[in-house]
Amino acid sequence: MSTFYINNMTKRIGFACKWIDHAGQVDGIRPRDDCRKYNTNVTTVAWLNRQTREVAEQKLWNLMQGNIESLKLLVERVGSLPNELRMVRLSSDILPAFTEPTWCVFWQKPDVRAYAERHFMVVGDLARSLDVRLSFHPGQFTVLASDNDDIVERSREEFEYHALMAAWMGYGQKWQDFKINVHIAGRRGAAGIRAVYSRLTPEARNCITIENEEITHGLEHCLELADLVPIVLDIHHHWCREGEYIRPDDDRVRRVIHSWRDRRPVAHYSVSREDVLVGHCPNTLPNLAELKAQNHKINKLRAHSDFYWNHAVNAWALEHREWADIMCESKAKNLASHQLYATITPV
Repeated sequence: MSTFYINNMTKRIGFACKWIDHAGQVDGIRPRDDCRKYNTNVTTVAWLNRQTREVAEQKLWNLMQGNIESLKLLVERVGSLPNELRMVRLSSDILPAFTEPTWCVFWQKPDVRAYAERHFMVVGDLARSLDVRLSFHPGQFTVLASDNDDIVERSREEFEYHALMAAWMGYGQKWQDFKINVHIAGRRGAAGIRAVYSRLTPEARNCITIENEEITHGLEHCLELADLVPIVLDIHHHWCREGEYIRPDDDRVRRVIHSWRDRRPVAHYSVSREDVLVGHCPNTLPNLAELKAQNHKINKLRAHSDFYWNHAVNAWALEHREWADIMCESKAKNLASHQLYATITPV
């Protein structure tokens, strides 16, 4: 395994989960689209349950092989970009039904584990050699702070699934050599995260980050955990919850930075959709109070845009790039992150 880790000095702009070649693929990739090779394929538990065990397990094996190959191709593609764009969040569905009770036994088979370990390591070594920063973001059903112990246990298993994939890639060996991000979400709040933290594997503890939410657990709740785990500041979530364009020199941002110790932090960036704020001046920061007074619904304002259409919001967001790598959470994926990068480095 390579011992090369991410360059902490590069100011990155990344994208999440899917590579697309043109804007027409925002709403879906067709079977013959060339970019499909960079993206994972899935199945459902319902489909698996309708098959014989032999057919279903062959499907899972084929998906494992194909999805890991797609990761390799994606990392190679991202690794060919300018250094500042070498950052990507990997999809969670690489190994389908990994924690599902009926099918999890397949993923414990020695030949399956051996294949996964060997080929995930190829992906990890490639990412390190190309200086590509990787991450995961388990789905919203991963609620480590739930007040339901069964949900906590299932969420812990789901989080450990992501940590295992990271470990197979050679990560989780050092503090934040890989980011696996979740929300507090549950009613037990920050205390619930503290309670489950000690039950995580060392690799999972090295990778976990906590992100502020739009409704319940805001930045102040996340900062209660800043002594334990790194805090990911989602600036759009913060705007949706507080109506505030938080500044890079804010003391709360300083505390976020401190939570990452010697690693370069990550912040998340999105903006309200183009088809929600139709006609809004792209050179003016949207005012949340005014939008609410105009009967804009907060659930509509929370939704992510396709592209970064508002120049004023972009300029504010890019100020945060001085202290954090920016993960673009937009429907146009890599196209939107490249668009944002072009405002800094025009083609």
